[in-house]
Amino acid sequence: MSQSLVKINLHIIFSTKNRTKWINEAISGELYSYISAIGKDNGSFIYRIGGIENHIHIACTLPKTIAISSLIETFKTGSSKWIKTQGSEYNRFAWQNGYAAFSIGQSQIDTLIRYITEQRKHHHKKTFKDELIEIFKIYNVEYDEKYLWN
Repeated sequence: MSQSLVKINLHIIFSTKNRTKWINEAISGELYSYISAIGKDNGSFIYRIGGIENHIHIACTLPKTIAISSLIETFKTGSSKWIKTQGSEYNRFAWQNGYAAFSIGQSQIDTLIRYITEQRKHHHKKTFKDELIEIFKIYNVEYDEKYLWN
């Protein structure tokens, strides 16, 4: 084959540092748009971004020239710098150090988009911690809980 064709869909999750409730409804739309622009600038198609005050989910494609860790670092660094320009109340904003990322089949994208869209409703019943552990079980990811929350 004379060309490289790639389509890798991702479900990315990361939280604010110490799960501080920084992402209120007043800023969330602009934040998600900013992250979408970062994705587009780096060759990633963003299907959906959503979350609640202390974490976000991103459904996107992985560009063929970027490692997952680099894409996520770009999302986090760029959006952190941007949000700090949105008012003095955001001067101390930070994302957590880690992240979770999972591959998603094309047939699962619509379900993931609905899941991300309904985050506020979903979290009336379930905490971020419970949600993340449930997702780890679905994807059969081994983890050490002492390293999840720092």
